[in-house]
Amino acid sequence: MKTLKSIITITITLFVLQVSAQNMQDGFTYLETGQYAKAEQFFTTILKDHPNNKTARLCYGRAIGLNGKTETAQRVFTKLLEDYPNDYEVKLNYGESLLWNNNFSEAKTYYKNLVTENSNSFAALLGFANTLSNLKEYEAALTYINKALEVSPGNPNALTSKKYIYLGYAYQNQQAQQYDKAEMLLTKNLELFGDDKDTLLNLANLYLIWEKLDQAEATYKRLAEQPEHKTQALNGLALVTHLKGKEKQALDLSTEAYKRITDATEATIAQQTTERYAQALIWNKKYKTAQTLIDQLITDYPNQNWVLALCATLNIYKSNFKQSLADYNQILANDSTSFDGNLGKANVLKALGRFDEAYTSAKNTLKFYNNQKDAVNFINIMNVNFSPSLDSKASHTFDNGDNKAYTFNTNVTYPLSRRLSLLGNYNYRTTNNTITNNTANSNNLSLGLAYQVVPNITFKGTAGLTSAKAESTDYTQLLTDLSFTIKAFKLQTLAMGYKRQVESFNADLLDRELVQNNYYANYNLSTNVNLGWYTQLMHTAQNDGNTRNLVFTSLYYNLLPKPNLKVGVNYQYITFKDQVPTIYFSPEKFNAYEVFVNLIKDEATAKPNQWFYNVTGAFGYQFIEDDPKQTTYRLQGAFGYKFSERSLLNIYGTHSNIASATAAGFTFTEIGLRFKWVLGKK
Repeated sequence: MKTLKSIITITITLFVLQVSAQNMQDGFTYLETGQYAKAEQFFTTILKDHPNNKTARLCYGRAIGLNGKTETAQRVFTKLLEDYPNDYEVKLNYGESLLWNNNFSEAKTYYKNLVTENSNSFAALLGFANTLSNLKEYEAALTYINKALEVSPGNPNALTSKKYIYLGYAYQNQQAQQYDKAEMLLTKNLELFGDDKDTLLNLANLYLIWEKLDQAEATYKRLAEQPEHKTQALNGLALVTHLKGKEKQALDLSTEAYKRITDATEATIAQQTTERYAQALIWNKKYKTAQTLIDQLITDYPNQNWVLALCATLNIYKSNFKQSLADYNQILANDSTSFDGNLGKANVLKALGRFDEAYTSAKNTLKFYNNQKDAVNFINIMNVNFSPSLDSKASHTFDNGDNKAYTFNTNVTYPLSRRLSLLGNYNYRTTNNTITNNTANSNNLSLGLAYQVVPNITFKGTAGLTSAKAESTDYTQLLTDLSFTIKAFKLQTLAMGYKRQVESFNADLLDRELVQNNYYANYNLSTNVNLGWYTQLMHTAQNDGNTRNLVFTSLYYNLLPKPNLKVGVNYQYITFKDQVPTIYFSPEKFNAYEVFVNLIKDEATAKPNQWFYNVTGAFGYQFIEDDPKQTTYRLQGAFGYKFSERSLLNIYGTHSNIASATAAGFTFTEIGLRFKWVLGKK
């Protein structure tokens, strides 16, 4: 927010007989027209011949003060005050020198006395209002600026001060997240000053922070009606459309603004426009074009923070997090208070798994930008991620083989630190077959931990027991799930593990006490060109002597980012060493191919009080042994509501006729309800 400097202009009047004796009109003209260096030289000459001339001393003090020599000017006025302790004109100039030197606390007391001495002094009232504004005492500042305007109606300096008092007051309320009051103050400013550029830009920014994107768009369009400010408006509109997920439109708007840059364009606006254009290229994944532009900017503006921030952003989008971290470190080396540097670094450190350092960097942001919303939200989300949580599901499954099951499952995570968490799981399942009247149920209880070995390697391990009651037997078995997740290379994740479980798909299988030892590896590859590839390999050794090998691979392409829309193809291959079809589905060879469409609004990116969803449709063919191909389909969906960052609820369902490792030739349906609750505040 622009800090208002004092705009007091003291009308220079005729001062006794010296004015007629010594012609100082040229010096007055220099002061009134802002030629302060010439004014300083002029009054220096006058003072050589008339060192005690009060008017010349006052004008000399003003000339050097307005020319940046504020401390020297204050000494000039201090000496004048000693010589003329009761001269109100001298007092006013001394008060203004306090503002020039940012001595606002002292100025507040001083101007209060001046206003008490003469409550109708325009200069005193205006100076007091500006002092209170700089101290962020905006309510009182408005009182005195209105009094100044009563003394001098329509005074342009007072009106300018009033505009900036409203802007400062609105920003103060915005920082306190009192958005309604901030909006009211900015709207009042527009009533007073028409479609003022500064007010419209501040109002649009308020709507962005408030996440009222339609109002922000309307405000920028209002600004765009002023031809001299259209470039700034286009920059704002590009950001709004980006936040709405309309990346192509954002690039079109930003390109239009970029083409408007000429040699006559103000340097600050040219920089902002170039910056937005580079960002729009990155948003649209036009990385090569963005890199070419940024390389040129590095040549033209070496070691400039705004260019380094563009480098960092491009590296983040390309998942070059280490390079991005180096960019942000350079920004902070140039300016330790940089908002982009501190919060950008926090986000990169989080992506690198360096959570303690990410917290530190986010808190550094708040040291310089008190209560800044993005930094506060970053810390709050981190707190949610490292808070105890409960994730519970209740589901009902059935198939056309007359199997029915009810399941309740809950997972508990309790972080002990940002690297170590305790894990707990309880699962209850009861299943029966309405034809055979075979019924079975199981209770699973597991405990374990998750530990971040190093930032790119995480270990998870749980162990527990399952207790099953079936038609012919009751038994207890050991459960184990051990895995390492490794992010060794950019955009690649590898998970390897071992899982021991008891097959509980239906009552007959639970009754057989079929224990499976699964050894698996999952590999996921993302790219910067919207392609992705996921593969799972699994070898299963069972306690009945049979073994199974499974390969699943999926190649997909992201069509849209918000909401995420992807299409792809899946392939699955299963083979069993022994075929025991009367007991469970165990073909010597099984192949399945399908194409799928997946539409996601992810719960992780959904904001509080928003809906989220995940819908998948797939169609394909499966080949069992040498049998003719069979048509397959799969429908999956989840639909939920995020009450806050700490709680959500969703329903989900699956309907499919694709064979699994335990069944073939029938349709399978599952419907369920899920609730997630993050406990505690930290």
